[in-house]
Parts: sequence; C-alpha cells; structure tokens
Amino acid sequence: MSDRVAIVGVGLIGGSFGLALKAAGHDGELVGVGRDPERLEDAVRAGAVDRVETDVVAGVSGAAVVLLAVPMGAMRAVLEAIAPGLGDDTVVTDAGSVKGSFVRDARAVLGSLERVVPGHPIAGTERSGVGAAFPELFRGRRVILTPLEETGESATECVRRLWSMTGAAVECLSVEAHDRLLAATSHLPHMLAFGLVDALARGDDPEAVFRYAAGGFRDFTRIASSDPVMWRDICLANRESLLAALEAYRDDLDDLTAEVRSGDGEGLLARFRRAKSARDRFCG
Repeated sequence: MSDRVAIVGVGLIGGSFGLALKAAGHDGELVGVGRDPERLEDAVRAGAVDRVETDVVAGVSGAAVVLLAVPMGAMRAVLEAIAPGLGDDTVVTDAGSVKGSFVRDARAVLGSLERVVPGHPIAGTERSGVGAAFPELFRGRRVILTPLEETGESATECVRRLWSMTGAAVECLSVEAHDRLLAATSHLPHMLAFGLVDALARGDDPEAVFRYAAGGFRDFTRIASSDPVMWRDICLANRESLLAALEAYRDDLDDLTAEVRSGDGEGLLARFRRAKSARDRFCG
C-alpha cells in the first residue's frame, strides 16, 4: 500500500489533520475529498492537502488510510459513497464525536470491520471550515480510538501512528465507555450552553441581557457558537447516553434549586468548594 491518506471532509478537523501531518514530515500524498470545489481549493491553498477530488471513489482509491471528518448525520451516506473505492487493505477511520453510531453505520455498509478503526480527537474550536484549521490543534490533546475485537492490530497501529504524528496523545477505550464519557463531558455542556443562550434570547429584553453580560457568561457560552447542524447530529447519534447525562444533571439541578430556595448557605458553599476542588485538580 502507498502512504496516501484521503481526508473526506477538509474542514477544521480534517484540515488541521492534514496540516499537522505535513508539519510532522509525512511524506505520503494527502488527498482532500468533498463535494464543493471552491472549499476544496481553499484546502489546497491552505496547504492542508496536496490535491483534491470531488469524485469520492476516485478520491479514496489507492489510499492506505481514509479519514472521515464529516458530520455524524452524513457518516453513513459517505461510507456508502466511498465503499466502491476502498481496497482490501485500506484502513478506514473517522473523527466523529459518537462511536456507537459510526460502528453501526460502518458494519451496515462495509460488513467486515477488520480494517475499521473508530476514532475521535478531543480537540476543536467553535469555528469551522478549513480557514479555521491550524497544525497545532491536536498537539497535547487526547485522541481516543475505540477498536473492536475484530479490528486488526495493524490497522489500529496505523491510525495510532498517524495521530501521534500530529502531537496527540492516543488512548483506547471501548465504544460504550467513549460515548458515555463524552456525553457527560462534551455533549452535555454544549446542550447547556445552547439551551441557556436560546432561553435568554427568547426572554424579555434580550438586547439588554447580552449587552451587560460579563466575561463569565461569554466564557460559559462560547461553545454555543459551534456549528448547529453538527451538534444536532451529535445529539441524535448519542441520544441514549446524552439522555442519561441530561436526566442526572436535571436531578442535581433540582437539588441546587432546593438549596437556593431554602437559603441553605452551607449546602451551597459545600457544593461550590467541591466543584472548585475538582476543577482545580483535573483542569488546573
């Protein structure tokens, strides 16, 4: 097999992946694959890929590795489109935020998952598109791979090697553990940010609310500027795990509401101290 890597979807993640590989000295060809010729040419001008293809089958043909960096809602259709161009030894991986739905889609379309390595870079910004891509996006960040029992070790090692070249720390989890943890630490916070901003925007005098919003509000709601379509797809793809996280948070919010209503200063202080200690320990 060649060292060619096909990146289907050259936006923030796909573009940063290509830029990072080039910066690390990857000497194989990087092919950008997508539907919009203008956006693909932007990827070439940015240096994220060497050439581009709007013909999906032609784009993945001859590639050693195909990275799918597309929205979760488009994953199955993209898998169906690339299937005729995949070689027997082609490794297929993805950068989606939900692994269970990707595995189901890949199994339905490809059958054998011996050469399929589900993956997820825990990195990103609220911006999108190749214009927002930069080669340091993954440096020092975690990339989670969720290989299955049937996944070949050589395929997993191939994908691990590429992500390591970007400067990421690569770890492996089960599909179920990944989706449960990401529902709590990524998907739930995004739902809360979107929900809060939407509620305030539909309330009384939203202009005044946002005019006088302090830095804490801006920090907390920054992720509400993320791509709405992408997050709709993530919500639906990880529905069960996200529902469990939302329901657990709702129960805790009920407890917090009760503490405020009853004037339970000691309860509030204990809660805030626990939260500060945990965040200082794990995120400081």
